[in-house]
Amino acid sequence: MILRRFFPMSRPVILVTGASRGLGRGIALTLAAEGYDLAIHYAANSAAAEETVTACKAVALSPEQCFLPVSAQLGSNTERTAMMARVLGELGHLDALVNNAGMAPRERADITEASESSFDELISVNLKGPYFLSQSAAQFWLKNPGASRLSGGYKLIFVTSISASTASVNRGDYCISKAGLAMASQLWATRLAAEGVQVLELRPGIMATDMTCGVKGKYDTLIEEGLVPQRRWGNPQDVGLAVKAICRGDFPFSTGDVIYLDGGFHLRRL
Repeated sequence: MILRRFFPMSRPVILVTGASRGLGRGIALTLAAEGYDLAIHYAANSAAAEETVTACKAVALSPEQCFLPVSAQLGSNTERTAMMARVLGELGHLDALVNNAGMAPRERADITEASESSFDELISVNLKGPYFLSQSAAQFWLKNPGASRLSGGYKLIFVTSISASTASVNRGDYCISKAGLAMASQLWATRLAAEGVQVLELRPGIMATDMTCGVKGKYDTLIEEGLVPQRRWGNPQDVGLAVKAICRGDFPFSTGDVIYLDGGFHLRRL
């Protein structure tokens, strides 16, 4: 594979998974406004990915910025490999990977009734996919030490959920997938800390996206009653701002840390 030649002053390249909608689109828009080139991953909805591309171009710092839509079912080794090859082949480099893509169960079911097929699907998309995509990114970074254009080196970011440590018995498969992803962050941080790669976990709380629109009424009431100390929903920009801070090097002496984006939900209170 012939990579585009890159130079110290060229724009950093960031791959954001699940960037066609929701939190991923919010991350992409924030990074576009910072001047980065982006690979905008989507699973199947190419129209939504193109909407993200158009929105990124509208806020970009420069008309020269590249916004490349790339499709892959993250649970598939073949599709992940092809996507990474395309990112490197067309954008020439990779400075950061934001593992954001994820899905909720297609049907919420008590763990006494939930199906194995749902479990397999969520583990494949939410855990297996980002774990092995991170492996591909790490292999590239280890072959290109010290070549990151981001302050403080390469960045590997995992977007998990408060469900990594908060039990929901009607979404057991989702909780387990996110708990596993939190451990993946710890593993990659340990392995890559000495290699110039910073690994951080972002743990969003109750976020206003299409994934939660079906339970909006329920959570509106709970939030108003104090379930979230800041008494508001989170939004995609909250996550985008955190990713931006990491990518520009605002946490130079941190790796393996969990950054909560939950309005204080995780606080233990009496």
